[in-house]
Amino acid sequence: MMKFLFLMIFMIPLCFKKNMFWLVQLMMMMMTLMFLNLTLSIMNFSNLSYLLGCDLISYGLILLSIWISSLMIMASENLLKKKFYEKYFLMNILLLLIMLYLTFSIMNLFMFYLFFEGSLIPTLMLIIGWGYQPERIQAGMYLLFYTLFVSLPLLLGIFFIYKNMNTMMIYFMKFYNFNLFLLYLSMIMAFLVKMPMYFTHLWLPKAHVEAPISGSMILAAIMLKLGGYGLLRVLIVMQKMNLKMGFIWIVISLVGGLFISLKCFCQVDMKSLIAYSSVAHMSIVIGGIMTMNYWGFMGSYILMIGHGLCSSGMFCLSNINYERINSRSLFLNKGMMIFMPSMSMWWFLFMSSNMAAPPSLNLMGEISLINSLVSWSWLSMLMLMGISFFSAGYSLYLYSFTQHGKYNISMYSFYSGLSREYLLLFLHWFPLNIMILKIDYMMIWF
Repeated sequence: MMKFLFLMIFMIPLCFKKNMFWLVQLMMMMMTLMFLNLTLSIMNFSNLSYLLGCDLISYGLILLSIWISSLMIMASENLLKKKFYEKYFLMNILLLLIMLYLTFSIMNLFMFYLFFEGSLIPTLMLIIGWGYQPERIQAGMYLLFYTLFVSLPLLLGIFFIYKNMNTMMIYFMKFYNFNLFLLYLSMIMAFLVKMPMYFTHLWLPKAHVEAPISGSMILAAIMLKLGGYGLLRVLIVMQKMNLKMGFIWIVISLVGGLFISLKCFCQVDMKSLIAYSSVAHMSIVIGGIMTMNYWGFMGSYILMIGHGLCSSGMFCLSNINYERINSRSLFLNKGMMIFMPSMSMWWFLFMSSNMAAPPSLNLMGEISLINSLVSWSWLSMLMLMGISFFSAGYSLYLYSFTQHGKYNISMYSFYSGLSREYLLLFLHWFPLNIMILKIDYMMIWF
């Protein structure tokens, strides 16, 4: 695991050489392929090095992080054209990738906290430095304060666990079971805000709308998954407490998921709609993790990876429209089927994945999560029916609103799409729909 870390660190000087924009991206692609070739033990932590290791959960999320980082560079060609600090941009993405890689692979709980919070800083730089709207400072503050407000209790909780266990290794946590309410609350809230759970979700749409395309991609694909990953790790120590308190989070998430799904129909900004749909999807993930059963853990893992690819691809699509029309408003982005017929197919493919149509990973994840939540209580069926139905509803709403209708008369003509954009969308969509063939790897863990 250390070798990949060194590869990423040594890529940083490359960013500052001339004409190295695409080379850095190719190096990241190569790193994905190298990481795919790791031998992975499904049951235990494998590939151990000093402090670092990876089991199945980390493996999938690290792979997703490297893959999305390379696609972020591909989506941000405009920066290279306009010479808009593209070298610092590359360095920023690399630093973010290093932080995420360490977050997912580190075995020490305190170091995990350090990198979990550290990944905020490059994200903030992305939003404030490369965002293109005056409210981006406010969005950055939202992001910062929502996350930092709950992260101090998490730090204290980690110190308390260290005082009692005399170790911070995540692997040894399965031998302990704390039955303490305040510890439970302090350990879990940071991850619920990061997910984001309903009531603490306000920073997400704001950050998405203000962020540049690369910021939106990493926020949707990886940042939301940090919360889920943290929950999967921390709940091992909190099982007794979670059996008593878990129902609160499940109820909030399911009811909130339904409300947010309805709120998607009120959005007029494409990015905002996709961001709210992320909140709705993550709410089922929280529900699945909190049921603490096998199906819930599996489903949440699969849906996290599926949603990472799908949501990121949808942000790319909205950005492709934005680069042509200079607006993300649904009232101006109409009748795009006339202008960009081939792009229409990609809109359709991503929308169908977003509403969990086969053969996407989202379908498998949602089936597992529905299975886990209904086995927990049959009443959750009512909410799940609503969430599933409306997720199809707002996907169709976004698709039909942008692709059909009378096009805006002020649009005269523009080029239909670049090969780079089609490749970018393909590299999101292909893994999302081909991994269903290897779903057995994601299903047989623990």
